[in-house]
Amino acid sequence: MAIKITKMQGCGNDFVILDYEEFKKMNCEMSEAAKKLCDRNFGIGADGLIIPNTNTNDTDIGWDFYNSDGSTAQMCGNGMRCFAKYVYDKSLVDKKEFTVKTLAGIMTPQIMDDGQIRVNMSKPILESEKIPFLPNHNLNYKISVKNRIFEGNAISMGNPHFVIFIKDDENLLELAKKYGPEIELGAEFPEKTNVEFIKIKSYKKIELCVWERGCGITLACGTGACASVVAGVLNGLLENSVDVILLGGTVNVTWNGTPNKPDGDVFLTGPAEYVFEAILN
Repeated sequence: MAIKITKMQGCGNDFVILDYEEFKKMNCEMSEAAKKLCDRNFGIGADGLIIPNTNTNDTDIGWDFYNSDGSTAQMCGNGMRCFAKYVYDKSLVDKKEFTVKTLAGIMTPQIMDDGQIRVNMSKPILESEKIPFLPNHNLNYKISVKNRIFEGNAISMGNPHFVIFIKDDENLLELAKKYGPEIELGAEFPEKTNVEFIKIKSYKKIELCVWERGCGITLACGTGACASVVAGVLNGLLENSVDVILLGGTVNVTWNGTPNKPDGDVFLTGPAEYVFEAILN
């Protein structure tokens, strides 16, 4: 059998995109298809699988999104930018700004004139029970991992994040590799969590490395970038528009919320590019 696939990336966060009719040829569950296609040794290799869903009534289009381990993810910012470019280029939608149904709610991407993709990521979720986060306070929570204590902020952007600001001159990638897996599976996080390690360069710029739930180390995480900026604003560390330097590139996150009024929408702007299109036998 021959299956048409597209591979895309946003700041190095890479995805296999598969139309539903092509997916049906695989004759398996979507989670199994994700594990097979995303395998970097025996498959195509990707952080996730995206399947457009054109059978939606209350939005212009929807998607099914799976991590490389076959688990579902409520939302993925880099994946949404790639998805938006794909469905617009393939004429699955006929306008540059449209609505997408996800497990995290309705998202609104926009194709900008300069080729960047801007996504309204909706409002951050700060209530512990909705993140979900078992402790009853989510900001500046101290967690002990491998005889080290980190102070982090639990925030959801449709998926859970634990945002840690690092003050010392340490290697963020090494921290993510060493401590990310244990924090992801911590008892505080009933649905596991993404883990961000951050250095503040200025009020308008941060550097970020992420241990992504269901994927491990990835070159970028859009929802992680959003959660990190929200955490920085709430702690008085960042302004409302911040460039986020990821391993695979830079995105901009803008949030008009404040500690007293944390209900503004978060906007993520960044690139989305094709890697290749191919026929998989």
